Amino acid sequence: MSPIKACLFDLDGVLVDTAKYHFIAWKELAEELGFTFTEHDNERLKGVSRMASLDILLEIGGLTLPEEEKLRLAEQKNNRYVEYISKMDASEILPGALEFLRECRENGVKTALGSASKNAMAILDNTGLTPYFDAIIDGNHTSAAKPDPEVFLLGAKALGMDPADCVVFEDAEAGIEAATRAGMRSVGIGSPQTLAAANFVVSSLAEISLPKLGESLAAV
Repeated sequence: MSPIKACLFDLDGVLVDTAKYHFIAWKELAEELGFTFTEHDNERLKGVSRMASLDILLEIGGLTLPEEEKLRLAEQKNNRYVEYISKMDASEILPGALEFLRECRENGVKTALGSASKNAMAILDNTGLTPYFDAIIDGNHTSAAKPDPEVFLLGAKALGMDPADCVVFEDAEAGIEAATRAGMRSVGIGSPQTLAAANFVVSSLAEISLPKLGESLAAV
C-alpha cells in the first residue's frame, strides 16, 4: 500500500461547520416560497452543487420554475449565505482540524482543499486556514460535482501526487464515492452508517493523527 503523501480535505463539515449557514439560508428561501425545509431534508444537499441543491429544494416544495427564476433564487440564497460566513472567525474551526493540518505541515505531508463551495476562499481567509494548504480546488475550478472525482483528481494534480498516495477526508456519501472513483483512500467524518463506503470513519479530526491514520489504513 502506498504511503500517505497527501491529504485532501472537504471543507463543510470537515474543517468548519458552514453547513448550518447553508441550512439557514435554504430554510429561509423555502419559507419565502411557501413551504417548510427541515434538517432531514437538508441531508440530501450535502456535497451537492448550488443549482442541484435548489432543484432538490424545489422538488421538496413541489415547485417547477423557469431557469431564469431559479438562477435568481440561487443567487439570493448565496448572498444570504455569504452574509453569514463573512462573520466567521477561527472559533468556528471544527475540533482537531487545525492541529491535524499543522501535523501534516510539520511532517511534509502535502495538503489540498477539495470543495464544491465557490465561497471556500472567503471561509479559509476568515478562519485563518488558508496558509495550511498547498493547493485549493473549489467550485470555481470544477465543472462536475461530487460524486464525480474531478475535484480530487485536480487536487492531486496540483500537488504533483499520484491518486494512490492521497487520502481524502469527507463528511458526505457523494464525497466518499468521489474519492473512491479517483483511486484514493478515504476517511469519513461523521456517521459510520452513512459513510460505510469510507476506509474508516471517525467523528471528527480530533480523533486523527498521522500515525493513527497510517495504522488504520494499513488495517483495511
